[in-house]
Amino acid sequence: MTSVSTSGTVAPLRSYYEAGRTKPVPWRLAQLKALDRMLREGGDELAEALRDDLGKAEPESFVTEIDAVAAEVRLMRKRLRSWLRPKRVHTPSYLQPGRSYYLREPLGTVLIMGPFNYPVRLVLEPLAGAIAAGNAVVLKPSERTGRTSAVLARLVEEFLDPEAITVVEGGPDTAASLLEERFDHVFFTGSAHVGRIVARACAEHLTPYTLELGGKSPAIVEPGVDLAAAARRIVWGKFMNAGQTCVAPDYVIAVDGVGPDLERHLAEAVREMYGHSPVDSPDYGRIVDEASFDRLTGLLDEGRLVCGGGRNREDRYIAPTVLADVGPGDAVMREEVFGPVLPILAADDLDEAIGHILAGEKPLALYAFTGSEATRRRLLTRTSSGAVGFNAPMAHSDVAALPFGGIGHSGTGSYHGRWSLEAFSHAKAVFDKPLNPDTLQVAYPPFTSVKEKLLRRLR
Repeated sequence: MTSVSTSGTVAPLRSYYEAGRTKPVPWRLAQLKALDRMLREGGDELAEALRDDLGKAEPESFVTEIDAVAAEVRLMRKRLRSWLRPKRVHTPSYLQPGRSYYLREPLGTVLIMGPFNYPVRLVLEPLAGAIAAGNAVVLKPSERTGRTSAVLARLVEEFLDPEAITVVEGGPDTAASLLEERFDHVFFTGSAHVGRIVARACAEHLTPYTLELGGKSPAIVEPGVDLAAAARRIVWGKFMNAGQTCVAPDYVIAVDGVGPDLERHLAEAVREMYGHSPVDSPDYGRIVDEASFDRLTGLLDEGRLVCGGGRNREDRYIAPTVLADVGPGDAVMREEVFGPVLPILAADDLDEAIGHILAGEKPLALYAFTGSEATRRRLLTRTSSGAVGFNAPMAHSDVAALPFGGIGHSGTGSYHGRWSLEAFSHAKAVFDKPLNPDTLQVAYPPFTSVKEKLLRRLR
């Protein structure tokens, strides 16, 4: 663990990178293999730390964090060489003979700042992309999940190249100190509030950044769908990790009178998954800290309670809670919930639902439970969001071939799979033309009418 001053952290890694040690593909593949081994051999310890910090059930920790990263790493190991091959592109006729292509080069020394809610996955998934691209990396896990941060720091030092990859632990002062350093890219996952701070700090050095933020991701439910099935999927997506998931459904828009029936099915789905007493369920997590607990309990008294409402500050427990009769001006609708509180907003029709979405910031994800192709088309063309999921929340985040990221208020840039390689590398354009024959002379001054006609025809 370092002190607040981080002035000596970046320079050694930059020197290592500039010496070319991280660029060879064999080094990258060896580090990815070591990361895979770290997850296999340290997985149980990471799961135990996640249980301590967030109350996560071990199966959930492996499925949503540890194994998810391992799958990403395996994909990168399999595809990396093909992804890195130079890509030929068309060369205009007036530049012939010539060869045009682009190749991926690493950015340099990058900073990855992780959040508390998925403190393994949302640090190590970007790390895999940064390694695959050939960078040196500083990792800053969240101090709010201190046990997981400490385990990560020790495992990374043990398994990965310490001259190229290091973990810096600490709180906001440490993060601020790191942001004063000059990096070649900053990757941040967290709240929009802190995202603005990161963006301002990056502006001082014109450092490019990726911001993975959040927002109020709606789940629209239309008449005619299987409400019991829709409710189970909403409850699964919303209350996983006690609601502390950036792409969880933040609120439901019940269209054309489906609200009362949906309420009943949501309450039943909560009982099916967590029992009549969720506080005793080994599968239900806890709020990360007292500050978040206090913020969330301030939202519990709005609207009409459908189910839940129980709380225990000492245990950081808030029951899976569904609220009906909520209005757009209520506090629970003005801010991202980021916890186990699900408000239901009523809309007379799809146009009203779309209008409500357009009135707010662009969400990280938009979900719709519908059997209508017309509804799908209208949502895809009339709304803007980082992703869209039809009849399944959050599942898009596990499709490595899809980009994962937000838009506007919900984020800048994307990653996962090949998109991670692109996030942490630069597409360097290359044009190669022999000196002879010198076909470029047609473009040299002095210009004549013949040259002008020929140039315009060739372009």
